[in-house]
Amino acid sequence: MDVVSRPLVCPRCASTHPLTERFCPDCRMPLTYAGADGVDQPITEAHERARKIKPQLSEGELVRVAGGRNQAEAEFIAGMLLEEGIPSLIRRSRGFDVPDMLAAGPRDVLVPASGVSAAREVLLEAELVSDTQGSGPPPARLLAWLVGLFAGAALVIWLATELAG
Repeated sequence: MDVVSRPLVCPRCASTHPLTERFCPDCRMPLTYAGADGVDQPITEAHERARKIKPQLSEGELVRVAGGRNQAEAEFIAGMLLEEGIPSLIRRSRGFDVPDMLAAGPRDVLVPASGVSAAREVLLEAELVSDTQGSGPPPARLLAWLVGLFAGAALVIWLATELAG
């Protein structure tokens, strides 16, 4: 049986479609030609990972949802998200000067905007993030406090030199 005479099959839901279709209307996955015994098995690990992703969670800009202290921890988090159908991307956190070839250094785990709430639920359930967004004072308040502290120290030093002189 040649490839053209075989029906098209959705790799996710295994429903058959006419040769005029390119994507499954239900899953929005690209259709593939059916093998001799139905749907072809994934050829690569990347293909198998792509089948796990829920298309509705893969839209929008990338948003940071978690961070790992190193590459292994970030990959663990990304694997947990993938098991729930949430696509993710790992990138080196900004501001850390570690060569790219090393697994050391913090990593950011990013997901598309449509998958942020689902990713937060998974990470909260695994107790990898807290339900509060920030854990410290806002940066502007911290900066104002530090400026006030230095101004007060400068005033004390100035008064001490005036009284001594």
